[in-house]
Amino acid sequence: IAQWTNLSETTFVLPPSTPEADYRVRIFTPSEELPFAGHPTLGTCAAWLAAGGAPQRDDVIQECGVGVVPIRWTNDRLAFRAPPLIRSGPVDAHLLASIAHALDTPVIDASWADNGPGWVAVEVRDVATLLALRPKFDDLPDIKLGVIARCDDGDDAAIEVRAFYPSGGTHGEDPVTGSLNASVAQWLIRRDPTITRYVARQGTVLGRQGRVYVECDDAGDTWIGGHVMPVIDGVVDL
Repeated sequence: IAQWTNLSETTFVLPPSTPEADYRVRIFTPSEELPFAGHPTLGTCAAWLAAGGAPQRDDVIQECGVGVVPIRWTNDRLAFRAPPLIRSGPVDAHLLASIAHALDTPVIDASWADNGPGWVAVEVRDVATLLALRPKFDDLPDIKLGVIARCDDGDDAAIEVRAFYPSGGTHGEDPVTGSLNASVAQWLIRRDPTITRYVARQGTVLGRQGRVYVECDDAGDTWIGGHVMPVIDGVVDL
């Protein structure tokens, strides 16, 4: 079904296997299953609520491949609590050199920021450099690469983000990426604990106007939010 729809992700809602969860979701691209992804998390929650789903408590609790993920309304947006990183910390010198070569630009900072899909996050010197990137990924290993740059003061966003899928020699770019923004937020907040909220912009090169809303609450949890709008509704007969 995921191959037939040819959507970036297709989700399947199942009964939960843990009492605290409201439902369980499995997330598929046309070629693989993902333990977690941001858009499918918010979209599935919105569809579940619209279909009459009733959470057991204030937050909706989703079960997925990385465990349970709380989801809540924040202002007029849905937001999920960023799951813990399963891999973080420095990128080894050989991989970092390969990434810089593929991007053909110096890397300011880098870290593993993997919450399931396999993200490595890197920062380049400015937004103009980021938007001009035309990466050559043929020699990179099986990773997913998030590249960020800080926006100028007074901009409508704090950072610009691009997300690349270089594995297998396919040079795909995702217009807006919830899982990457969740892991980047945790990386940035770990570097600078004074960060409590910001807006990330993504999709500019692809003609999209993506905005991801990041907020760190008093408990130290990071919430990743965005607006959800249904665009497909129908029935599949099998």
